[in-house]
Formats: sequence, C-alpha cells, structure tokens
Amino acid sequence: MNRNENNLIHLKDTIEHLADCQQQLEWAQDGLTLKVLTDSILRDLDCCRRLCEGMRRGGALAFA
Repeated sequence: MNRNENNLIHLKDTIEHLADCQQQLEWAQDGLTLKVLTDSILRDLDCCRRLCEGMRRGGALAFA
C-alpha cells in the first residue's frame, strides 16, 4: 500500500471518528463529557487538516 492510500484510510477513519463523536455530543449532558468530546473533535479536525495539506503537497506527513 502506498503513502497516499495509507493517508486516505487514515482520513476516512478520522472522519468516521468525528461522526461518532458528533453523535455522542448530541446526547452528552454533563460538562466533562462535553469537554472530552469537543477536545477529541478538535484533535480529529487538526489531524484531517494535516492529512489534507500533506496530500495536497504530495509530501511526507507528520502525525504528531
């Protein structure tokens, strides 16, 4: 599997995780749960941004 295929799989997995978090967020009622979910969503969005920017450049990606 090449780097682009790996990136696309990682992007797909991250987007699925975002959707799961969004569904959980609809039902969350306490502050701690809201914080955990929104923090996770922000990390996922950052990961998606980095993956997309890396694919656009065609270069190596850092997953830090």
